[in-house]
Amino acid sequence: MDTKFIVDNNAGKLAKWLRIMGYDTLLFKEADDGKMINVALSQDRIILTRDTQILKRRLVTSGRLKVIFIEEDNPKAQLKQVVTALNLSRFKPFSLCLECNQELVSRNKGEVSNLVPPYVFKTQNQYMECPSCHRIYWQGTHWQAMSRELRKFFTKGGELNERTVHL
Repeated sequence: MDTKFIVDNNAGKLAKWLRIMGYDTLLFKEADDGKMINVALSQDRIILTRDTQILKRRLVTSGRLKVIFIEEDNPKAQLKQVVTALNLSRFKPFSLCLECNQELVSRNKGEVSNLVPPYVFKTQNQYMECPSCHRIYWQGTHWQAMSRELRKFFTKGGELNERTVHL
């Protein structure tokens, strides 16, 4: 997936949902818009923001830098806006760390025995680890809840729409 994002802090929950979907998404927490713009340019990222001032920049008005102004407050409405505006159709759900945006690495049960709660170790067999922050992920209740939300988001009338999501 080549589409990469940088999300202004004013739309932080959107960054999490894009990561859940598997999109490389940086959350920019600093106040310096110029720095965010430089990162976006150097890493070929689309800026997602609720800051109208960024839209007035020459790099944006000239078309050199792609920016999507996020209109809604609700993170799911924000996600829908981005998916629709860019016609996003290729997803790799649960492949990135939700905290630091790194690609997760598969781990076997033995490798995580001392890293997960005992009940999780007894009930789960598949694990993923972030190579950067070492957070461990598994398909427990939190994963199931996020999967349900993604299915609802991409379902129309009970059927998956044209965007195929494998969860």
